[in-house]
Amino acid sequence: MPKLEVCCYSVECAMAAEQAGADRIELCSAPREGGLTPSYGSLTLALDRVNIPVHPIVRPRGGDFFYSDVEFDTILTELELIRKLGFPGVVVGLLDAEGHVEIQRMQQVMEICRSMAVTFHRAFDMCINPRQALEQLTSLGVARILSSGQQQTAEAGLALLRELNSLSRGPIIMAGAGVRMTNVHKFQQCGIKELHSSAGRFVPSMMRYRKAGVSMSADNEADEFTHYCVDGDMVAAMKHALAASHTA
Repeated sequence: MPKLEVCCYSVECAMAAEQAGADRIELCSAPREGGLTPSYGSLTLALDRVNIPVHPIVRPRGGDFFYSDVEFDTILTELELIRKLGFPGVVVGLLDAEGHVEIQRMQQVMEICRSMAVTFHRAFDMCINPRQALEQLTSLGVARILSSGQQQTAEAGLALLRELNSLSRGPIIMAGAGVRMTNVHKFQQCGIKELHSSAGRFVPSMMRYRKAGVSMSADNEADEFTHYCVDGDMVAAMKHALAASHTA
């Protein structure tokens, strides 16, 4: 049965995902940025409170995956910390200015990570040549590639995901972006062994008093009285759907 990795933006969400049956957690911060490196407090608390594997993302900012020297040094420092804390895996990805996997920098990443399983994240979906990138990441020893098949959703990119899955002689191809209970069977049918989903929803703030006219966000239209969290019922439903498809 395919494994289900749940993207969580807090330790509380990671705990909910575990209770609902998730197989692994990708721990992030900043959902509106698409996931950034979690704080030290979140990292240490996750080790204490979550019993399934937790793989933190290391991403210093939103936007593209071509990083300055200082940003890259930040990535290396965070990877070293995560390894020393004892996490079993990490999620990271780097490209050069031309959209290729940044080989020399990824070699440094792999050296620091050592025994940790490295997931090359959806930077893969922004690369210029996914088949070449698969070969390069295989040579680097990457454990898995998180991808939507270079489309906005993994369902739309299913043809490329199927091809990559058949070509891979190393990294697990993990489908992510728009993976839902209603479409998990499509990924199973083409042999995808791991799925990645946020399985979440926006929930309203519990604050009764809501100050009007003041925003903490650069986006003045952002609703600061909602926050994104894992929907445990959705995680459980996805696991049930995966089990049902596996035994059908």
